[in-house]
Amino acid sequence: MDLYEALYTTRAMRRVKPDPLPDDVVADMLDAAVRAPSGGNNQNWRFLVVTRPEVKAELGPLYRRSFEELQRTVYRRSWERAKETGDEAALRVMRSSAWLAENFEQVPMWLFAFSRNDPSGASIYPAVWNAMLAARGRGVGTCLTTILGIFAHDETCEILGVPTDRGWRLAAAVSAGYPLGRWGVAARRPVEEVSYADRWGEPLPFSVDGPRWRPDA
Repeated sequence: MDLYEALYTTRAMRRVKPDPLPDDVVADMLDAAVRAPSGGNNQNWRFLVVTRPEVKAELGPLYRRSFEELQRTVYRRSWERAKETGDEAALRVMRSSAWLAENFEQVPMWLFAFSRNDPSGASIYPAVWNAMLAARGRGVGTCLTTILGIFAHDETCEILGVPTDRGWRLAAAVSAGYPLGRWGVAARRPVEEVSYADRWGEPLPFSVDGPRWRPDA
């Protein structure tokens, strides 16, 4: 797959089929993850692949409880506003996020990423993104979520047998499966609205008539 196609079309794909992922696909994801850069090349990461129904059955209720807490707190105002204004783009995200919570156990694979001595996530998140790009290259949809680590960290780690006493922290969970939806370039705010030159608020010396990669280019 072309590098820019992967970069431009790897977006959150929450709705996926229950079909299991072949071992070689999972191997590609993990091998890509460990090739990512890390601070001091310490590689303080661990990855846990969850596919067993009994493990997902324990985690599913925790995820749904965490998702409900997220709705009540962080996203409450923005989601209320989306409903009031009929913001269809935001409403689609809400519906797909709810689908993922409701169908946690049906997702064929969850990849949990753990880090140690990485408070900013600067080492673990490049590795997670590498795994997601590798999945895209094999036609697998992924979605990065952090709500278990935020709202149910200790309970999640206990279920998964994580030695938190040694400093390991859950950084992210990535759902993975063959998508029910279609790939495409996601609509985003223009570069000029979110980027500056030299000082905050100073415009860039160029314009970006994006997206700069298109399927028909």
